Amino acid sequence: MAVTTRTDDAGTPTATPPRQAGDGRRAGRAGDAGVNVLSHVVLIGWSVMVLVPFAWALLASVKTSGEIFGSPWSLPESFQWSNFASAWDKGVGQYLLNSVIVVTGGVVLTMLLGSMAAYVLARYRFPGNRFVFYLFAAGMMFPVFLAIVPLFFVVQNLGMLSTYQGLILVYVAYSLPFTVFFMHAFFKTLPTSVAEAAFMDGCSHAGVFFRVMLPMAKPGLLSIGIFNVIGQFNQFVLPQFLSPEKPVLAQGIATLLASQRYEGDWGALFAALTIAMVPVVVVYLLFYRQVQAGLTSGTLK
Repeated sequence: MAVTTRTDDAGTPTATPPRQAGDGRRAGRAGDAGVNVLSHVVLIGWSVMVLVPFAWALLASVKTSGEIFGSPWSLPESFQWSNFASAWDKGVGQYLLNSVIVVTGGVVLTMLLGSMAAYVLARYRFPGNRFVFYLFAAGMMFPVFLAIVPLFFVVQNLGMLSTYQGLILVYVAYSLPFTVFFMHAFFKTLPTSVAEAAFMDGCSHAGVFFRVMLPMAKPGLLSIGIFNVIGQFNQFVLPQFLSPEKPVLAQGIATLLASQRYEGDWGALFAALTIAMVPVVVVYLLFYRQVQAGLTSGTLK
């Protein structure tokens, strides 16, 4: 084994002890193990922070108000399924219907327009291409609170206050920047040879997009679609100002919470929270594998 030398302050060469071949590997394995342990601890802690309130809300939704405050973590003496009927009678059903209509229209339009814009920006070269892309990217940094007042007057002048179409257009406008940014990176990874073969077979630009490239981008569409569904379904600030007479589910639950200081029907409130949470959780559990596949494939060539 070779022994290296180094020079001390006086200029005299001194021997350096030989380095064992396995020292670096053992140190690397020890560092990786420490990172793995730390990451697992953080993930377990985060899971507990998310699951414990969710489980408590589910448990409280089938209890009486006395049981909720008297024994919050114990099982109820009898499951109060009537809490869901009470929450439904207080308008939660209509609030849920409003949310479903607005989110369905908003997500469909966002995915259609966002994927079309992202495809053109990713696959075609024209003057101003990067400028338009950076405008979309800058839209992600624009806080919604700064636009509430001018947005209110714009929607009012269009006669769309407290209407489905007004909320849908606003949802689309605020969801487009992230959708275009995400799908732009995904379309960049798709092979160009498939599109070129379609052009040679006589397919038009629209045909190549809808019949070839869009099906290939299905993992990315599912991933960004889940993000848009969750973001638009949980939206509170925009409908609070733009749709006061036709509230969505988040507004309805806030109204129900405000009324509890007079009614005290806390079981119905937690039942309404469960109705709001369960659809989003179910959608994510059904498509979480596609979300993971879309997030990873969109970053790899």
